Parts: sequence; structure tokens; C-alpha cells
Amino acid sequence: MSFRKVVRQSKFRHVFGQPVKNDQCYEDIRVSRVTWDSTFCAVNPKFLAVIVEASGGGAFLVLPLSKTGRIDKAYPTVCGHTGPVLDIDWCPHNDEVIASGSEDCSVMVWQIPENGLTSPLTEPVVVLEGHTKRVGIITWHPTARNVLLSAGCDNMVLIWNVGTAEELYRLDTLHPDLIYNISWNRNGSLFCSACKDKSVRIIDPRRGTLVAEREKAHEGARPMRAIFLADGKVFTTGFSRMSERQLALWDPGNLEEPMALQELDSSNGALLPFYDPDTSVVYVCGKGDSSIRYFEVTDEPPYIHFLNTFTSKEPQRGMGSMPKRGLEVSKCEIARFYKLHERKCEPIVMTVPRKSDLFQDDLYPDTAGPEAALEAEEWVSGQDAEPILISLREAYVPSKQRDLKVSRRNVLSDSRPTGAPGSTRLGAPTIPATIADTAPSSSLAGAGEAGKLEEVVQELQTLRALVKVQGERISRLELQLGRLENGDA
Repeated sequence: MSFRKVVRQSKFRHVFGQPVKNDQCYEDIRVSRVTWDSTFCAVNPKFLAVIVEASGGGAFLVLPLSKTGRIDKAYPTVCGHTGPVLDIDWCPHNDEVIASGSEDCSVMVWQIPENGLTSPLTEPVVVLEGHTKRVGIITWHPTARNVLLSAGCDNMVLIWNVGTAEELYRLDTLHPDLIYNISWNRNGSLFCSACKDKSVRIIDPRRGTLVAEREKAHEGARPMRAIFLADGKVFTTGFSRMSERQLALWDPGNLEEPMALQELDSSNGALLPFYDPDTSVVYVCGKGDSSIRYFEVTDEPPYIHFLNTFTSKEPQRGMGSMPKRGLEVSKCEIARFYKLHERKCEPIVMTVPRKSDLFQDDLYPDTAGPEAALEAEEWVSGQDAEPILISLREAYVPSKQRDLKVSRRNVLSDSRPTGAPGSTRLGAPTIPATIADTAPSSSLAGAGEAGKLEEVVQELQTLRALVKVQGERISRLELQLGRLENGDA
């Protein structure tokens, strides 16, 4: 561990982790026991989601962040999957939308009511079917609205447009073995993957091509992880041939040798890396460990600088990480993790000690906000865009109305032929109704009855128009299909 001897100046050298008080934990949660190396937990500024044990299917809990303390056993869950849920991910552009992947081979996208669940949620907004084996990886595109990636034990990566329920890209020849994880780069033009064949790959999803590959990135046989950093470098965790846990940093332009390689210890839990692009700090949590190590990644050798270790008594079953816009900047909080125990979830706050009460510009550069930079169609056409940044100086306040309007507009502009790959279980015209259910109430708080009536009538007219357009489109397509079958076209 020679890298600890170097003392270097860094504003993150004294970052310390602190678990919250007991009454701010989420108690009595039966965390899933399924043997899968996902984080089992996803969090955003409104909700905490945890994959839980469920009899006869798969389920996850969605709790408003404020609902701390003991969680009643009868608390409603999201429970539409017929097999255990393996991975969940909140949409970065709408804090009320979450996607899940399951052993039942399907991907489901859910709209969570604004104030949380009052009854079990069994009907997803959309079901995406295309995998032939269980789906263990779900990750939203960082900058394009409604673009979702899923990867399954069929070694396939599928990319979907959730707004139209279309399968956009099917990458089924690039991974010869089980995919351990996938990470988008900053603007979502590429993703990197770690695979059971010990290779790290950088892939252009729209061209379906392999941009770069490093075989035996880590020589050990246990699971690896690969994530993109903001500057385009790739950070990996894995095991050496002697089963020692390792970290490495790679330059995608030259994957022959790692820029940096460090050995940590000889524990056997997979290392889950969490990266903060604003501070260039990587937090590494081992499954089954009781510690979180953190490192600063810089442009000068040795590139990966050990900062500190947060240690607690209990081992972690999984871990969630709060987006920057959900942190308390007044307390100099630079990260917050949600650590899963066997029966509870414990928030852990990472803080930079500062005496001043003023906003700390150097700790909080503008960060990725919830607004999508591109529509799905623009991304498919070849456009790329960096995340739209927001300032945290005035503490982030979520806007409910904007998210719902965007979702509604996007779904209402759906011109998908019915029966497209992975079409919704409910059929196209029912999607807007699902999302629109919550829209009038949030945008009409305090308005008069007449205003409400007018809005509902307008909504009804819009939906009728949509159904009419879809009906005409179906007729045209059926006509076209008939001609094709008769050999007329």
C-alpha cells in the first residue's frame, strides 16, 4: 500500500464519512437475497428505491426520502415482474420515472406517483421485451431523453426509446460472455463494458462497432467493473491472478498498458465504483465489505491518489449514490451513499470540513441537471450533447410540471407502428393516459373548477385526436401489409 505514503495537497484530503442517526435510517427492509452483483439500490432527490425479497415474483420498494424509520411490512411495492428484480435505475431527466430489469427477461418502466405509493404498483407504463435471458443491467442515457440501455445474460445489449417502446439498437455479437456492467461516457456517444471474458470494451452503440478493446484488463476470474470518467478515460476494478483486488486507469487511445494500477487487498467481494465528475473523486465499495474507499483521479502521475477510507461495523449488501443535485450544499456534503444492510438502509454522508457558512464554489462547480440535452430522435440521428449544467448555489428545487409535460409531449408525438419490437403491453394510446393521470393535478394546484374542467376537456380532445391518428395509421399499415402479402408492392 505504498501509495498511502505520498502526502499531497488536495481539498478532498480530509473528506470524512458519517452515518446518519438511527432515526434517519430506513428500518425493517427485507433486502433481496438474489445472487447478483448489482447495487440493489437507486436514489434520487425525491425517492429511495430498494430491491426487496418478494414471494412469487420480483419487487422493489420506492420510499419518499423523508419516510425514515421503520417501514411497515405491508408498505406497497412495485411488483409487476414475475421473476426477481436484478437491477433498477432512476431516469436522470424525470425523478418520478424508474426502470427495472428482471429474471423474467423483461424491462419495465414505471411512473411513480408524485407523493409515493399508496397501493401496490403492478402496471408499468411500458414493458420492453427483447431479451431471451434474465436482464441484469439497466442504465439510462445521460443526456438524451427516454433512451434506455439494458443488458442480459443472453450477452446482448439492447437500446430502447422508452417514449415509443421501440428497440433502437440490438448489439448481439460484441460480447461472447456474461456482461458484468456497462457505463455511458459523459455525452452518451459511447459506452464501456466489462465482460466475463476479462475484456474491457469501448463500443459505439449507434454504429454497432467496437472502438477499442483490452483483453485481460484484470487477470483474475472474479467480476470486474469499468466506468467512463468525464475526460474520457476508463477506470476499472477487478482482481489479479492471485485474487487480489485491483484498481486501474486506462487511456482509451492506448489500452496496451494501464496508466495506473493499484492493488488493494485480498477480499473476494466485487468492487463497485461510484464516480463524481464534478470533483474527480471515485468511491469504491466492496460487496460484503464494511468500508468505502475513496480516491482522487488527477492528470498527473500516479493519477489515482488514495484519499481515505470510511469504515463501519456492518458489511454492505448493496449501495446507492445520490445525484449531486440532491445533496445539502450548506453542509459541504459532496456525496451521500445509501448503504444496504440485511434489514435496513443507512445513509452515509461524505463531507468536506469547512468553517465558512458561505456557498463553496470550489466544491460545487455547475453540475448535471435534470433537463435532457437531446430528444431520443436527435441522438439516433447522430447528434451528441454534453449534460445541461445547473448551479447549486441556490439549492436545487425540482420542478414537477416540466418533467410531466415533457413526458406527455414525447409520448403524444408517438408515431410508432403498433407491434413494433418490444411494444407496450397496454398498446400505444394508453401510455399518455398513464402519464397524464398525474399531470393536471400537479399543474392545477389552487386553480378554479372551470380551469380544471377546461384542462380535462383539452386533455380528452388531445387523446381522442391521438387515438384517431393511431387508428388511421394502423389502417394504412394493414393495407400496406395486405399489398405486400399479395405481391402488389
